[in-house]
Amino acid sequence: IFFSCIECFSSVNFFLSLYRFQACVYFASVFQAMSCGIHYLASVFMAVTPNFVCGIPGNVSSVLFYNSSESSIEDIWTLWTSTENYIVVRLENGEIWELNQCSRSKREVSLDLAYEYKGNKSIFSCSDGFLYDDTKWKSTVVTQWDLVCDREWLAKLIQPTFMLGVLIGAVIFGDIADRLGRQRVIWFTSAGQFVFGIAVAFTFDYYSFVIVRFLLAMVSSGYLVVAFVYVTEFVGIKARTWASMHVHAFFAVGIMIVALVGFLVRTWWVYQIFLSIATLPFVLCCWMLPETPFWLLSEERYEDAQKVINIMARWNKVSTPCKVSELCSVQQDDLVSGRMGDNDTSSAKKHNILDLFCNWHIARRTITVWLIWFTGSLGYYVFSLSSVSLGGNEYLNLFLIGAVELPCYVIACIGMDKLGRRNTLIPFLILSALICVLIMFIPQDFNILIVLANMAGKFSIGVAFGLIYLYTAELYPTIVRSLAVGSGSMMCRAGSVVAPFCVYLRSVWIFMPLLLVGIMALLSGILTIMLPETLGKPLTNTLAEATEMGRSKKSCSGKTPPAHSGAALEKIEMFCQETVSTEK
Repeated sequence: IFFSCIECFSSVNFFLSLYRFQACVYFASVFQAMSCGIHYLASVFMAVTPNFVCGIPGNVSSVLFYNSSESSIEDIWTLWTSTENYIVVRLENGEIWELNQCSRSKREVSLDLAYEYKGNKSIFSCSDGFLYDDTKWKSTVVTQWDLVCDREWLAKLIQPTFMLGVLIGAVIFGDIADRLGRQRVIWFTSAGQFVFGIAVAFTFDYYSFVIVRFLLAMVSSGYLVVAFVYVTEFVGIKARTWASMHVHAFFAVGIMIVALVGFLVRTWWVYQIFLSIATLPFVLCCWMLPETPFWLLSEERYEDAQKVINIMARWNKVSTPCKVSELCSVQQDDLVSGRMGDNDTSSAKKHNILDLFCNWHIARRTITVWLIWFTGSLGYYVFSLSSVSLGGNEYLNLFLIGAVELPCYVIACIGMDKLGRRNTLIPFLILSALICVLIMFIPQDFNILIVLANMAGKFSIGVAFGLIYLYTAELYPTIVRSLAVGSGSMMCRAGSVVAPFCVYLRSVWIFMPLLLVGIMALLSGILTIMLPETLGKPLTNTLAEATEMGRSKKSCSGKTPPAHSGAALEKIEMFCQETVSTEK
């Protein structure tokens, strides 16, 4: 009911020019979403592993690398081409050592300084630490704590543990926002992103670094979850699809900022500080954001809700704002009629995840939807995280991978409204699979073509990833809709946790991540053919209606919500809220 009043204040055509309050709230809220994109992808440069060899137990007098002789090891890095290479050094005491990445050997006969040696050697561990190539990065977390060789697995856990924090934070703060309000969670998570972001730069060892990053992931994820709900509770129904979809666009801008700051700052802790202060202006002014009237009404705080509505009216120059007292009287009437005509209300809370497998049609739908969620997240982060390993300029690569998202969400919105949800989802899933195969046949020295193909892959998977939010909610009835979206979101986060490990499979075969994403995308696209189209169809309320929608194209075509049923309108608005209460 409340959203009918919100619609008086906003529409998609005049959102910016006429309704200043919603515009200010929207752009202030989604501005902070950039910090989520920043922290999600910050590790691509912060945890990079440069070229390295074992440390040496003395002062170097000369260095030999193949036929090149230099006076210091720093001059050799420009010639380094493979991890199988080694460096020969002569110490001031006359000893000759061969320096590999994870071991070093002392030549028993120290006569001539030659690269090839067939004599006896004594092999030692890297007890004197490591020497790193600092031509690109002066310092990373890998060089800070020697996360190489037998400690390499610790470096590979940095991104997965962050994504695990994303998963847990979304669950925790999503629930807290429903209990304590959106405003308080936005305050806390915004401040938390700044505080924990700065704290990461001053951690004293690897374990404190991972713990603080885990907390940073929780508050970043929590903000993004609540921001979706917050902005959509302030915009009108017509603008909601575009408004919620373009929260993702600001996330993509955050990825572009990571590339820019990474190019300018080459010391990891300074890099982290610059990334954390990028959204400081929002932290300083976020306390001015009001609580949403929708949540205030749900908590029966009618006076506070009326104050916010009056402020909206003044900003938007509306002379006759909505009266909460009138809304409450209408709501009470709808509750009475709803209790007389709908006996499912008391049992709605008894549904569990097994209801998503209540029959073969719904079970097949659930498996397909979960697979799409998982594939979308996996492909999104595989393309993003692997962009710095494509060759050429890694900073430009990441910038372009983020920039290509901006038009893909526009295409997703247009496709959903014009072609339908399924008819947009299928071609882009299959297209992403074909692009993954195409990349495998591009010669590795064609860097520009490889980058463009990866941008196309990120574009196609981005369209599918953005579309599945709304499509999932429309495929399920009211009684399990929130459960379906929530379970899909969990599969999405599972994909984000798996994605870093998938990228690490490049060490096994350079195309292994693309092969896995391509297979998953192709399988998802084929299974999506069996899903029903939901464009223009009314929402279903029962599992029987949802099952019938999948069996016949014409089913449900005549089943529309009662025109004057307040309970039905409330369900529709709850659906609109639920479709955006998930997170990337």
